[in-house]
Order: sequence, then C-alpha cells, then structure tokens
Amino acid sequence: MKIGLGLYRHMLTPDNFRFAKQAGATHIVAHLVDYFKGGGGHSASDDQPMGTDRGWGLAGDPTALWTEAGLVQLRKDVEAEGLKLEAIENFDPAHWHDILLDGPLRAKHIENVKTIIRRMGAAGIPIMGYNFSLAGVAGRVTLPGGRGGAPMVGTDGPYDLPMPNGMVWNMVYDPDAPAGTVPTITHEELWRRLTRFLEEILPVAEASGVQMAAHPDDPPMPYVRGQPRLVYQPQMYQRLLDVVPSPNNKLEFCVGSLAEMTEGDIYETVDQYSRQGALGYVHLRNIKGKAPHYRETFIDEGDVDVLKVLRILKDNGFDGVVIPDHAPQMSCDAPWHSGMAYAMGFLKAGMMSLGIR
Repeated sequence: MKIGLGLYRHMLTPDNFRFAKQAGATHIVAHLVDYFKGGGGHSASDDQPMGTDRGWGLAGDPTALWTEAGLVQLRKDVEAEGLKLEAIENFDPAHWHDILLDGPLRAKHIENVKTIIRRMGAAGIPIMGYNFSLAGVAGRVTLPGGRGGAPMVGTDGPYDLPMPNGMVWNMVYDPDAPAGTVPTITHEELWRRLTRFLEEILPVAEASGVQMAAHPDDPPMPYVRGQPRLVYQPQMYQRLLDVVPSPNNKLEFCVGSLAEMTEGDIYETVDQYSRQGALGYVHLRNIKGKAPHYRETFIDEGDVDVLKVLRILKDNGFDGVVIPDHAPQMSCDAPWHSGMAYAMGFLKAGMMSLGIR
C-alpha cells in the first residue's frame, strides 16, 4: 500500500510535487479538468470546488483532447520529483457530456474517451478515475463547527433544484443552451447508459493497459437536482462490477462517500470490495453523519476508524495507492497544504504501525 496526493490542475507544479514528496507521498493522482474556470463561486486557491446553482464553472474546450505528448510530459514532471503518476481523475464534461446525456454527439464522445484512454496507455498512466453522474458533485456547502473552528464541507439537506440545459456533471458545457431544464430519467435508464459505455470502453482500456475506476456518488443520495444516481448505497458498487465483467473494471474507492451512505457497514464494505481485488485506488477521508446531513472532518475525529480501514486493506492484499482526497483547511498561511500534510502524516503513521513502509 502506498500514499499518494491528489492535485487539481492549477496545482500540478514542481513545488506541489515536492510538497507531496516531503509529506510522505510516493504517487500523484492528477486532475486535468479545470473545475474553477468561469467563476463557479470559488477561486483556484481553494482546496476543492464548491460552486453555486450554476455549478463549478465552465467545461473545457470540446475540440482539445488531452494529448499524448502532454500526458507524457506530466508523467515526466512528476517523476522528476521522485514520484509516480498513478491516475488521471475525471473526464472533462466538454469531451463526454453526450455519453452521460445520451445526446446527439454520443458517438463522437465515445471516440473521444477511447482516444484519451489510448493516449493514457501510451503515456504509461495506469488508471482513469471517473464519476458516471448527470448532476455530479453538487449540493455540498461549507459549514461551521469543525475542530478549532475549521470550516467543514458537507451537505445540509437534499438538493432538488432542477439542472438547467447546457449543464452536466455540475459544469456548464453550453452557456448558450436554450432556457429550460434537463428532463429527469429513471435509475434504470442511467444504468443502461453506464452499461453501454463500459461495453464500448472496457475493450479499449484492456488493450491499452488502463484501468477504469468508478467513483461512488458524492453526495450519496438517490436523486440530486432531480437526476438519479448510480452508486448511492454500498451494494450498488457490486452491480457496477458485474454489469460488464473485466479485469479493467475497477473502483475509485471513496471511503468517505461510502461511509456517508445510509445503508451498510463501512468495514464490511471495505472488506467486500478489497477482497475481490476490485480497487483501483482509494480516497480515504473521515466524516460525521449520513447523507443528506454529513460533514467532512479531520481524519482522526470522524465516524470512521481509519486505522481499521487500513488494516482491512492490508489483510486483503491491497497494494495500490491511498490518497486523502479532501481535508479541512487549517488556520495558517497555507490552509490547504497544512490540512493535507496533517492527513498524510496520519496515514503514514497508520501504515507504519501495520508494518507498511
């Protein structure tokens, strides 16, 4: 088991790679989508995008796919600081929105995703993390009351505002879309779209040596913005693995999101999926409460016994990367860095206590 650090697009710099190395990381998970483009409510200095009713901001250029040369350069930049590039996390909505929406550009967007996966394989990047969701990570707010007055991210009730046309995955891909809202679909229709996506993409992923790692819903509620969710209870992850069996059909295993779900036992969930060898990589944060009322806490104070999670992962032979995907910011001149360093130090000590060095 290894410790990694997730970095947003604007944070993919030598200084942050060195920070990761200094804090004990050996691997990087990189976000290439610019979640902060177009003024979604938060500046690029914040530790995670939050957004407004119009989402995080604007999606990227639909004609500019990530290039093989750019991916190779990123890998080399990471390696230059003594780290390994483990994964790219999240497709740009501009490149695949009609796969999610089953729209007229679907065939083109399937080719986009195939091209991206082939380029990742050629660049030597082994995992693509993705979240097959119409509403995306929407409805979360910043809440007071963290330890020492630290602000916490979470949800404070359902988020039912309908999703406007031109938006998907909590980003705007068409600012000139006509007025109106995206029609609600059924859960089974969403599963049909996912199944068709995996049937077309997994053979390319297998041939390219890239794992497709699926994130559970965040926040994990049956509907967000009137749109259904895929994996909002732990057992639904099994359906995702079984719907198109493949050694490259993996999980971007988010312990925080899974612990927020209203059903299941988090330790049984970790055991079930890690025992199958189904984990691509792991997000490990702590939380208090259950959806739709939960908070993201410091890693040592929530409802989850993080050391117990690490022990289960070790006992089941998980040898992949664990990252603290989110952490409360701390009151100093470097709020994000200090919060992440605290979380990574806790994970490092936990792994050492289990004999993992």
